[in-house]
Amino acid sequence: MSTPRIVVTGIGATSPIGGTAPESWSALLAGTSGARTLEHEWVEKYQLPVTFAAEALVRPETVLERPIAKRLDPSSQLAMVAAKEAWEDAGAPDIDPDRLGVDFATGIGGVWTLLDAWDVLREKGPRRVMPMTVPMLMPNAAAGNLSLHFNARAFARTVASACASSTESIVNAVQHIRDGLADVVIAGGTESAIHPITIASFASMQALSKRNDSPETASRPASIDRDGFVMGEGAGVLILETEEHAKARGAKIYASIVGGGVTADSYHITANDPEGRGAARAVRMALDMAGASVDDVTHINAHATSTPVGDPNEYQALRAVFGDRVDEIPVSATKASTGHLLGGTGALEAIFTVLALQNRVAPPTINLTEQDPEVPFALSGSPVELGAGDQLAISNSFGFGGHNAVVAIASV
Repeated sequence: MSTPRIVVTGIGATSPIGGTAPESWSALLAGTSGARTLEHEWVEKYQLPVTFAAEALVRPETVLERPIAKRLDPSSQLAMVAAKEAWEDAGAPDIDPDRLGVDFATGIGGVWTLLDAWDVLREKGPRRVMPMTVPMLMPNAAAGNLSLHFNARAFARTVASACASSTESIVNAVQHIRDGLADVVIAGGTESAIHPITIASFASMQALSKRNDSPETASRPASIDRDGFVMGEGAGVLILETEEHAKARGAKIYASIVGGGVTADSYHITANDPEGRGAARAVRMALDMAGASVDDVTHINAHATSTPVGDPNEYQALRAVFGDRVDEIPVSATKASTGHLLGGTGALEAIFTVLALQNRVAPPTINLTEQDPEVPFALSGSPVELGAGDQLAISNSFGFGGHNAVVAIASV
Protein backbone atom coordinates (compact mmCIF):
# COMPACT_ATOMS: atom_id res chain seq x y z
CA MET A 1 0.00 0.00 0.00
CA SER A 2 1.39 3.41 -0.97
CA THR A 3 1.83 6.10 1.66
CA PRO A 4 -0.83 8.82 1.27
CA ARG A 5 0.40 12.34 0.56
CA ILE A 6 -0.72 14.81 3.24
CA VAL A 7 -1.63 18.30 2.06
CA VAL A 8 -2.47 21.67 3.59
CA THR A 9 -5.90 22.91 2.53
CA GLY A 10 -6.48 25.70 5.06
CA ILE A 11 -4.40 28.09 7.14
CA GLY A 12 -5.23 30.50 9.94
CA ALA A 13 -3.11 32.67 12.18
CA THR A 14 -3.33 35.47 14.66
CA SER A 15 0.07 36.92 15.49
CA PRO A 16 1.92 39.99 16.73
CA ILE A 17 2.05 41.31 13.15
CA GLY A 18 -1.42 40.45 11.87
CA GLY A 19 -4.88 39.30 12.85
CA THR A 20 -5.06 36.72 10.05
CA ALA A 21 -2.67 34.51 8.11
CA PRO A 22 -2.64 36.76 4.99
CA GLU A 23 -2.17 39.89 7.11
CA SER A 24 0.68 38.27 9.04
CA TRP A 25 2.34 37.14 5.82
CA SER A 26 2.08 40.58 4.22
CA ALA A 27 3.51 42.24 7.31
CA LEU A 28 6.34 39.69 7.41
CA LEU A 29 7.31 40.43 3.81
CA ALA A 30 7.18 44.16 4.57
CA GLY A 31 9.70 43.75 7.40
CA THR A 32 7.29 44.64 10.19
CA SER A 33 8.20 44.10 13.82
CA GLY A 34 5.53 43.02 16.30
CA ALA A 35 7.54 43.93 19.40
CA ARG A 36 6.12 46.85 21.36
CA THR A 37 6.37 48.46 24.80
CA LEU A 38 3.85 46.84 27.15
CA GLU A 39 1.09 49.21 28.22
CA HIS A 40 0.09 47.39 31.41
CA GLU A 41 0.16 48.69 34.97
CA TRP A 42 1.80 45.50 36.16
CA VAL A 43 5.02 46.30 34.28
CA GLU A 44 5.73 49.20 36.62
CA LYS A 45 4.05 47.57 39.64
CA TYR A 46 6.50 44.65 39.59
CA GLN A 47 9.42 46.70 38.26
CA LEU A 48 10.01 44.19 35.50
CA PRO A 49 13.49 44.34 33.95
CA VAL A 50 12.00 43.76 30.48
CA THR A 51 9.18 46.14 29.54
CA PHE A 52 8.25 44.96 26.04
CA ALA A 53 6.98 41.91 24.17
CA ALA A 54 5.22 40.95 20.95
CA GLU A 55 1.55 40.74 21.91
CA ALA A 56 -1.09 39.59 19.44
CA LEU A 57 -1.91 42.55 17.22
CA VAL A 58 -5.66 41.88 17.35
CA ARG A 59 -7.06 40.93 20.74
CA PRO A 60 -8.99 37.65 20.40
CA GLU A 61 -11.83 38.77 22.67
CA THR A 62 -12.64 41.49 20.14
CA VAL A 63 -13.06 38.89 17.38
CA LEU A 64 -14.87 36.04 19.13
CA GLU A 65 -18.49 36.06 20.20
CA ARG A 66 -18.67 37.13 23.85
CA PRO A 67 -20.14 33.86 25.20
CA ILE A 68 -17.28 31.91 23.57
CA ALA A 69 -14.54 34.28 24.68
CA LYS A 70 -15.80 34.38 28.26
CA ARG A 71 -15.26 30.66 28.87
CA LEU A 72 -11.79 30.50 27.34
CA ASP A 73 -8.33 31.42 28.59
CA PRO A 74 -6.57 33.86 26.22
CA SER A 75 -4.48 30.98 24.83
CA SER A 76 -7.64 29.10 23.85
CA GLN A 77 -9.20 32.30 22.49
CA LEU A 78 -6.27 32.73 20.13
CA ALA A 79 -6.51 29.08 19.09
CA MET A 80 -10.21 29.48 18.31
CA VAL A 81 -9.62 32.60 16.20
CA ALA A 82 -6.91 30.90 14.11
CA ALA A 83 -8.86 27.65 13.78
CA LYS A 84 -12.04 29.35 12.59
CA GLU A 85 -10.04 31.17 9.92
CA ALA A 86 -8.29 27.98 8.81
CA TRP A 87 -11.55 26.02 8.71
CA GLU A 88 -13.26 28.59 6.51
CA ASP A 89 -10.14 28.84 4.34
CA ALA A 90 -10.35 25.07 3.81
CA GLY A 91 -13.93 25.41 2.63
CA ALA A 92 -15.49 24.19 5.90
CA PRO A 93 -15.15 20.50 4.98
CA ASP A 94 -18.33 18.46 5.18
CA ILE A 95 -16.96 15.49 7.08
CA ASP A 96 -18.13 12.71 9.35
CA PRO A 97 -17.27 13.91 12.90
CA ASP A 98 -15.75 10.50 13.64
CA ARG A 99 -13.20 11.17 10.88
CA LEU A 100 -12.21 14.67 12.06
CA GLY A 101 -9.37 15.01 14.57
CA VAL A 102 -7.52 17.72 16.49
CA ASP A 103 -3.76 17.65 17.06
CA PHE A 104 -2.95 20.76 19.04
CA ALA A 105 -0.22 22.16 21.24
CA THR A 106 0.80 24.71 23.82
CA GLY A 107 3.97 25.28 25.75
CA ILE A 108 2.51 26.68 28.98
CA GLY A 109 -1.28 26.62 28.69
CA GLY A 110 -3.70 28.80 30.65
CA VAL A 111 -1.24 30.71 32.78
CA TRP A 112 -3.44 33.81 32.92
CA THR A 113 -6.43 31.84 34.21
CA LEU A 114 -4.31 30.00 36.76
CA LEU A 115 -2.63 33.04 38.25
CA ASP A 116 -5.72 35.26 38.14
CA ALA A 117 -7.60 32.54 40.06
CA TRP A 118 -4.80 32.38 42.61
CA ASP A 119 -5.13 36.13 43.17
CA VAL A 120 -8.90 35.76 43.63
CA LEU A 121 -8.42 32.93 46.13
CA ARG A 122 -5.93 34.91 48.22
CA GLU A 123 -7.87 38.15 48.14
CA LYS A 124 -11.53 37.04 48.16
CA GLY A 125 -11.61 33.41 49.27
CA PRO A 126 -12.53 30.08 47.67
CA ARG A 127 -16.18 30.89 46.99
CA ARG A 128 -15.15 33.53 44.47
CA VAL A 129 -12.97 31.19 42.37
CA MET A 130 -14.75 30.47 39.06
CA PRO A 131 -16.05 26.92 38.57
CA MET A 132 -14.53 26.92 35.08
CA THR A 133 -11.02 27.69 36.34
CA VAL A 134 -9.56 24.21 35.80
CA PRO A 135 -11.22 23.61 32.39
CA MET A 136 -9.82 26.98 31.28
CA LEU A 137 -6.27 26.57 32.59
CA MET A 138 -5.58 22.96 31.61
CA PRO A 139 -3.06 22.54 28.76
CA ASN A 140 -5.54 20.51 26.69
CA ALA A 141 -8.20 23.23 26.87
CA ALA A 142 -7.50 24.53 23.37
CA ALA A 143 -7.70 21.06 21.81
CA GLY A 144 -10.83 20.21 23.76
CA ASN A 145 -12.63 23.41 22.84
CA LEU A 146 -11.69 23.07 19.16
CA SER A 147 -13.04 19.53 19.24
CA LEU A 148 -16.30 20.79 20.71
CA HIS A 149 -16.63 23.73 18.33
CA PHE A 150 -15.92 21.76 15.14
CA ASN A 151 -17.52 18.51 16.34
CA ALA A 152 -14.25 16.59 15.95
CA ARG A 153 -14.71 13.14 17.44
CA ALA A 154 -11.78 11.14 16.01
CA PHE A 155 -9.45 12.47 18.71
CA ALA A 156 -8.39 15.69 20.45
CA ARG A 157 -4.74 15.40 21.41
CA THR A 158 -2.36 17.84 23.04
CA VAL A 159 1.41 18.16 22.92
CA ALA A 160 3.29 20.22 25.49
CA SER A 161 6.91 20.15 24.34
CA ALA A 162 7.81 23.76 25.11
CA CYS A 163 8.82 25.66 21.97
CA ALA A 164 8.78 22.51 19.82
CA SER A 165 5.14 21.82 20.68
CA SER A 166 3.16 22.85 17.63
CA THR A 167 5.69 21.52 15.13
CA GLU A 168 5.45 18.20 16.92
CA SER A 169 1.65 18.36 16.68
CA ILE A 170 1.89 18.84 12.91
CA VAL A 171 4.19 15.81 12.67
CA ASN A 172 1.72 13.83 14.79
CA ALA A 173 -1.20 14.91 12.60
CA VAL A 174 0.55 13.62 9.48
CA GLN A 175 1.14 10.27 11.14
CA HIS A 176 -2.42 10.05 12.47
CA ILE A 177 -3.86 10.60 9.00
CA ARG A 178 -1.45 8.10 7.46
CA ASP A 179 -2.44 5.59 10.14
CA GLY A 180 -6.07 5.98 9.10
CA LEU A 181 -7.26 7.54 12.37
CA ALA A 182 -8.82 10.55 10.64
CA ASP A 183 -9.47 11.99 7.19
CA VAL A 184 -9.04 15.65 8.22
CA VAL A 185 -7.04 17.06 11.14
CA ILE A 186 -7.02 20.52 12.69
CA ALA A 187 -3.35 20.93 13.63
CA GLY A 188 -1.41 23.73 15.26
CA GLY A 189 -0.59 25.49 18.49
CA THR A 190 -1.18 28.52 20.64
CA GLU A 191 0.36 30.57 23.42
CA SER A 192 -0.66 33.54 25.53
CA ALA A 193 1.91 33.71 28.30
CA ILE A 194 3.06 37.35 28.31
CA HIS A 195 2.57 37.60 32.05
CA PRO A 196 4.66 39.18 34.86
CA ILE A 197 5.73 35.78 36.18
CA THR A 198 7.00 34.45 32.84
CA ILE A 199 8.73 37.71 31.93
CA ALA A 200 10.40 37.79 35.35
CA SER A 201 11.47 34.15 35.06
CA PHE A 202 12.85 34.35 31.52
CA ALA A 203 14.62 37.61 32.40
CA SER A 204 16.10 36.02 35.52
CA MET A 205 17.67 33.27 33.43
CA GLN A 206 19.09 35.93 31.06
CA ALA A 207 17.05 34.57 28.15
CA LEU A 208 15.21 37.76 27.13
CA SER A 209 16.53 40.75 25.24
CA LYS A 210 16.68 43.83 27.46
CA ARG A 211 16.50 46.43 24.67
CA ASN A 212 13.69 48.32 26.40
CA ASP A 213 14.52 51.49 24.49
CA SER A 214 14.14 49.82 21.08
CA PRO A 215 11.68 46.89 21.22
CA GLU A 216 11.20 46.71 17.46
CA THR A 217 14.90 45.91 16.92
CA ALA A 218 15.35 43.65 19.95
CA SER A 219 14.94 40.30 18.20
CA ARG A 220 17.97 40.03 15.93
CA PRO A 221 18.77 36.41 15.09
CA ALA A 222 22.34 35.72 13.94
CA SER A 223 23.44 39.29 14.69
CA ILE A 224 26.67 39.52 16.63
CA ASP A 225 25.02 41.86 19.17
CA ARG A 226 21.93 39.70 19.88
CA ASP A 227 21.10 39.51 23.57
CA GLY A 228 18.07 37.25 23.91
CA PHE A 229 14.62 36.48 22.56
CA VAL A 230 11.42 38.52 22.59
CA MET A 231 8.30 36.92 24.04
CA GLY A 232 5.50 36.60 21.51
CA GLU A 233 1.84 35.63 21.54
CA GLY A 234 -0.53 34.08 19.05
CA ALA A 235 -1.71 30.92 17.33
CA GLY A 236 -1.36 29.10 14.03
CA VAL A 237 -3.60 26.40 12.56
CA LEU A 238 -3.32 24.20 9.47
CA ILE A 239 -6.04 21.97 8.06
CA LEU A 240 -4.44 18.72 6.90
CA GLU A 241 -5.87 15.85 4.86
CA THR A 242 -4.80 13.36 2.23
CA GLU A 243 -4.32 14.65 -1.27
CA GLU A 244 -6.95 12.18 -2.50
CA HIS A 245 -9.50 13.44 0.04
CA ALA A 246 -8.75 17.08 -0.78
CA LYS A 247 -9.10 16.58 -4.53
CA ALA A 248 -12.31 14.59 -4.11
CA ARG A 249 -13.98 17.55 -2.43
CA GLY A 250 -12.44 20.12 -4.76
CA ALA A 251 -10.32 21.83 -2.12
CA LYS A 252 -7.45 24.15 -2.95
CA ILE A 253 -4.05 22.84 -1.91
CA TYR A 254 -1.29 25.07 -0.55
CA ALA A 255 1.53 22.57 -0.08
CA SER A 256 2.33 19.06 1.12
CA ILE A 257 3.65 18.03 4.52
CA VAL A 258 6.03 15.34 3.36
CA GLY A 259 8.11 14.57 6.43
CA GLY A 260 8.70 15.14 10.09
CA GLY A 261 11.19 14.33 12.78
CA VAL A 262 10.91 14.43 16.58
CA THR A 263 13.86 13.73 18.92
CA ALA A 264 15.17 14.59 22.38
CA ASP A 265 18.60 15.88 23.39
CA SER A 266 18.75 14.39 26.91
CA TYR A 267 21.35 17.07 27.62
CA HIS A 268 19.95 19.91 29.80
CA ILE A 269 16.51 21.16 30.86
CA THR A 270 16.95 24.60 29.24
CA ALA A 271 20.09 24.48 27.08
CA ASN A 272 20.19 22.59 23.80
CA ASP A 273 22.99 20.19 22.96
CA PRO A 274 25.92 22.36 21.78
CA GLU A 275 26.81 19.71 19.21
CA GLY A 276 23.23 19.73 17.90
CA ARG A 277 23.01 15.95 17.68
CA GLY A 278 19.31 15.70 18.52
CA ALA A 279 18.39 18.57 16.22
CA ALA A 280 20.40 17.09 13.37
CA ARG A 281 18.70 13.70 13.83
CA ALA A 282 15.28 15.39 13.66
CA VAL A 283 16.22 17.04 10.36
CA ARG A 284 17.48 13.76 8.94
CA MET A 285 14.30 11.99 10.07
CA ALA A 286 12.15 14.60 8.32
CA LEU A 287 14.11 14.27 5.08
CA ASP A 288 14.08 10.47 5.29
CA MET A 289 10.29 10.44 5.70
CA ALA A 290 10.06 12.79 2.73
CA GLY A 291 12.27 10.50 0.64
CA ALA A 292 14.49 13.52 0.02
CA SER A 293 18.18 14.34 0.16
CA VAL A 294 19.92 17.41 1.53
CA ASP A 295 20.37 18.60 -2.07
CA ASP A 296 16.58 18.84 -2.48
CA VAL A 297 16.12 21.47 0.25
CA THR A 298 15.64 24.97 -1.16
CA HIS A 299 14.56 26.92 1.94
CA ILE A 300 14.90 26.76 5.73
CA ASN A 301 12.81 28.51 8.36
CA ALA A 302 15.24 28.48 11.27
CA HIS A 303 14.26 28.31 14.93
CA ALA A 304 16.72 31.19 15.45
CA THR A 305 15.46 32.77 18.66
CA SER A 306 18.15 35.47 18.87
CA THR A 307 19.85 34.00 21.92
CA PRO A 308 23.65 34.07 22.15
CA VAL A 309 23.98 30.28 22.48
CA GLY A 310 20.94 28.94 20.62
CA ASP A 311 21.62 30.46 17.20
CA PRO A 312 25.15 29.06 16.72
CA ASN A 313 24.04 25.68 18.08
CA GLU A 314 21.31 25.48 15.44
CA TYR A 315 23.81 26.43 12.75
CA GLN A 316 26.14 23.64 13.86
CA ALA A 317 23.26 21.14 13.83
CA LEU A 318 22.30 22.09 10.29
CA ARG A 319 25.90 22.09 9.14
CA ALA A 320 26.19 18.53 10.43
CA VAL A 321 23.34 17.60 8.07
CA PHE A 322 23.94 19.82 5.03
CA GLY A 323 27.68 20.38 5.15
CA ASP A 324 28.97 23.46 3.31
CA ARG A 325 25.69 23.71 1.42
CA VAL A 326 23.97 25.12 4.54
CA ASP A 327 25.66 28.44 3.76
CA GLU A 328 23.93 28.62 0.37
CA ILE A 329 20.31 27.68 1.22
CA PRO A 330 18.04 30.74 1.68
CA VAL A 331 17.21 30.93 5.39
CA SER A 332 14.51 32.98 7.10
CA ALA A 333 14.55 33.74 10.82
CA THR A 334 11.00 35.02 11.21
CA LYS A 335 11.12 35.45 14.99
CA ALA A 336 12.93 38.70 14.25
CA SER A 337 9.49 40.01 13.21
CA THR A 338 7.08 38.04 15.38
CA GLY A 339 9.02 37.39 18.54
CA HIS A 340 8.95 33.90 20.00
CA LEU A 341 5.43 32.43 20.39
CA LEU A 342 6.73 29.53 22.48
CA GLY A 343 4.26 26.65 21.98
CA GLY A 344 2.57 28.47 19.10
CA THR A 345 5.70 29.36 17.19
CA GLY A 346 6.12 26.15 15.18
CA ALA A 347 2.64 26.31 13.68
CA LEU A 348 2.99 29.97 12.73
CA GLU A 349 6.38 29.31 11.13
CA ALA A 350 5.04 26.26 9.30
CA ILE A 351 2.38 28.55 7.80
CA PHE A 352 5.07 31.04 6.80
CA THR A 353 7.01 28.18 5.20
CA VAL A 354 3.92 26.98 3.32
CA LEU A 355 3.35 30.50 2.00
CA ALA A 356 7.04 30.90 1.14
CA LEU A 357 6.84 27.85 -1.12
CA GLN A 358 3.49 28.83 -2.60
CA ASN A 359 4.72 32.34 -3.41
CA ARG A 360 8.27 31.26 -4.26
CA VAL A 361 9.80 33.80 -1.89
CA ALA A 362 11.76 33.46 1.35
CA PRO A 363 10.68 36.08 3.91
CA PRO A 364 13.24 38.64 5.08
CA THR A 365 15.05 38.55 8.39
CA ILE A 366 14.90 42.02 9.92
CA ASN A 367 17.30 43.59 12.43
CA LEU A 368 20.36 41.81 11.03
CA THR A 369 23.06 44.37 11.81
CA GLU A 370 26.48 42.72 11.73
CA GLN A 371 26.14 38.97 11.17
CA ASP A 372 27.89 36.74 13.68
CA PRO A 373 30.60 34.74 11.85
CA GLU A 374 29.58 31.75 13.98
CA VAL A 375 26.07 31.88 12.47
CA PRO A 376 26.74 32.40 8.74
CA PHE A 377 23.25 31.46 7.53
CA ALA A 378 22.23 32.82 4.12
CA LEU A 379 19.93 35.47 5.60
CA SER A 380 18.61 38.55 3.84
CA GLY A 381 16.97 41.75 5.01
CA SER A 382 14.77 41.63 1.90
CA PRO A 383 12.54 38.89 0.45
CA VAL A 384 14.50 36.37 -1.64
CA GLU A 385 13.04 34.76 -4.76
CA LEU A 386 13.12 30.97 -4.59
CA GLY A 387 12.72 30.46 -8.32
CA ALA A 388 10.74 28.00 -10.41
CA GLY A 389 10.60 24.25 -10.09
CA ASP A 390 9.94 21.97 -7.15
CA GLN A 391 10.61 23.45 -3.74
CA LEU A 392 11.32 21.64 -0.47
CA ALA A 393 11.69 23.41 2.85
CA ILE A 394 12.20 22.51 6.48
CA SER A 395 10.94 24.41 9.51
CA ASN A 396 12.76 23.86 12.81
CA SER A 397 11.53 24.09 16.40
CA PHE A 398 13.53 23.34 19.55
CA GLY A 399 12.37 23.65 23.15
CA PHE A 400 13.20 23.48 26.84
CA GLY A 401 13.46 19.90 27.97
CA GLY A 402 15.58 19.04 24.96
CA HIS A 403 12.67 18.72 22.54
CA ASN A 404 13.44 18.89 18.81
CA ALA A 405 10.82 18.89 16.06
CA VAL A 406 11.27 19.46 12.33
CA VAL A 407 8.71 19.42 9.55
CA ALA A 408 9.46 19.06 5.83
CA ILE A 409 7.14 20.88 3.41
CA ALA A 410 6.99 20.55 -0.37
CA SER A 411 5.47 22.80 -3.02
CA VAL A 412 2.64 21.57 -5.22
